[in-house]
Amino acid sequence: MDRVLMVFVLIWSSGLQAEETNTSKVINDIRLEGGSSRCSGLLQVKHQDTWSEVDDSDWDLKLADEICRQLDCGSVVQAYSKYTDSSAWRKKPFCFESESKPRKCLTKRSRVYPSSLEIICSDSVRLVNGTSLCSGRLQVKSNQSWSSVCEGDFDRQDAEVVCRELGCGTPSIFQGGLYGEGEAPVWDKNFHCKGNESALLDCGSSGSARETCSPGEAVGLTCSEPVNVRLVGGSSRCAGELEVKQQGEWTKVDAEQTAWTLKTADVVCRQMDCGSVILAQEKQDNLYKTMSRIDTACLQSESVIRECVVIKMTTSVYTLEIVCSDSVRLVNGTSLCSGRLQVKSNQSWSSVCEGDFDRQDAEVVCRELGCGTPSIFQGGLYGEGEAPVWGENFQCKGNESALLDCGSSGSARETCSPGEAVGLTCSGRSGVTGDFISILNKVT
Repeated sequence: MDRVLMVFVLIWSSGLQAEETNTSKVINDIRLEGGSSRCSGLLQVKHQDTWSEVDDSDWDLKLADEICRQLDCGSVVQAYSKYTDSSAWRKKPFCFESESKPRKCLTKRSRVYPSSLEIICSDSVRLVNGTSLCSGRLQVKSNQSWSSVCEGDFDRQDAEVVCRELGCGTPSIFQGGLYGEGEAPVWDKNFHCKGNESALLDCGSSGSARETCSPGEAVGLTCSEPVNVRLVGGSSRCAGELEVKQQGEWTKVDAEQTAWTLKTADVVCRQMDCGSVILAQEKQDNLYKTMSRIDTACLQSESVIRECVVIKMTTSVYTLEIVCSDSVRLVNGTSLCSGRLQVKSNQSWSSVCEGDFDRQDAEVVCRELGCGTPSIFQGGLYGEGEAPVWGENFQCKGNESALLDCGSSGSARETCSPGEAVGLTCSGRSGVTGDFISILNKVT
């Protein structure tokens, strides 16, 4: 009762009282207003000849990107809450997605101190057909038309500028045909970026007109994700309370208002290159604090964490603590306790050959991953391994807490023969039925 009362007092004192109707309204038009161009500013919708701002509730970066694309404004760069002094419309979640034009998406909401949604789009560059907002086939806009770019007209300095312009990290891959063939028209000049420009169209250029890129020459680009997620307060970078960087500041992630499971916590471990999840639990703080919220349904769709952070922050006393395995993981399995074994050394993951692995080794791995005893371990159980291959023979006694604590011997290998990359099935986690569970353990 005390906790419910405290939440009510916080909401009442902040003036965020809301009245909302259930009647959906047709949107006649959308725009971004008040920014440096038509591709940045507060999101507004037109209904019955009146423009109104949009409430920031339930929005994440992926949904904001839909607005940029519908406005022909490239890709989303930033999206955040902005307090305003007017009433706003509330978006019905996800109704903007996969629509050529917005439809019945909004309900009226009047509040004393509303916060609206501000979006900044890239305007003149975008990545299409990629696996995230930071990957895809490059297109550049000129005279209201989007053009592909030929591989021969694009180098690393150009890629660095594009990645920075899109709010992403450094370029990791750029090559022709990476994300499909480009359609006409084709960008007709050769970029001459120094690498420190803020936008691709700020770079110098030269060349003559082109009509097409040969098949496979339309440049695709993969940028690294910006460093905006971390685990803090644990024994390593792969353990601790989950924090995300939002609006330029690091904030803890609310564990109470989102249905976190071991499966979704495992996505965090994998995207941080921290192996597999061992533990995920709520941790209670003494005071209510401003926290970020992550849409776990978005995470389950294999979207990157940055795209799943809900733009509107919340207040909570429950943070999320995650412990990852760091140096071992099971991939391509049917559960968190099964898969092909991989071991990390020098930031690279290696498969393990069946001949270099026995039951004592398997017992250590299962224990390290928080699973039960090994039931099956054999080569080819979960697919063939890719290079590199672990170069030594493990010599575990079976009671070690981590596989890399075991002794080892042998000479370097280059490959495992087909079907020899060891796969492992451990029994399930003690006291847990399946992998989709609510996090029940609260740490005070």
